[in-house]
Amino acid sequence: MNVLRPEIIELLASAESKYGRRLATTNDFEKFSQLLFSQSNQQLSASTLKRLWGYVNYPHTPRPHTLDTLAQFVGYKNFGAFCEELRHTPAYNSLFISEYEVLSRDLASDSELEIGWAPNRYLKLLYLGNSLFEVKESLNSKIQKGDKFETSCFMMGQPLLLPYILRNGKATLPFVAGQKGGLTILNLLQHG
Repeated sequence: MNVLRPEIIELLASAESKYGRRLATTNDFEKFSQLLFSQSNQQLSASTLKRLWGYVNYPHTPRPHTLDTLAQFVGYKNFGAFCEELRHTPAYNSLFISEYEVLSRDLASDSELEIGWAPNRYLKLLYLGNSLFEVKESLNSKIQKGDKFETSCFMMGQPLLLPYILRNGKATLPFVAGQKGGLTILNLLQHG
């Protein structure tokens, strides 16, 4: 899994905002690559952009040239200048979240809920108690039916950070669901 620094995630969001659309398909990345070249005369291939955006699973560290080119696209001299400006922007300090949330402590055992995140990930979960959930249904996700994980809270619009997934009696590495954009589906289906 490619875990990016928050500054890089913000740079990607800024690039999408300036571009005017979310990069979600091969065609999007190819067109964006062409636009970058036409505006800056700097070549970033669609493959490089796909890796950076996490469209393809390829762990890597982005090259400084790649980050500088994107920073220039959004109006900065280079990635360092982008990061410096970001550090002084009050909007990126700590904040309270007022989105819809489901807390494990408020659920009865056997409660079911569904969660989802972009682009088309979906899980149906059964609450087992003690903040433990079992996956009853999984569509398009690396989390599989039968997996179990612990969490105390699900928040709409926020990533779901899991310290591990219990699969066949063994714990996996930490997992982030909805790293970009957070949870887009969060529904309590039944109360136990």
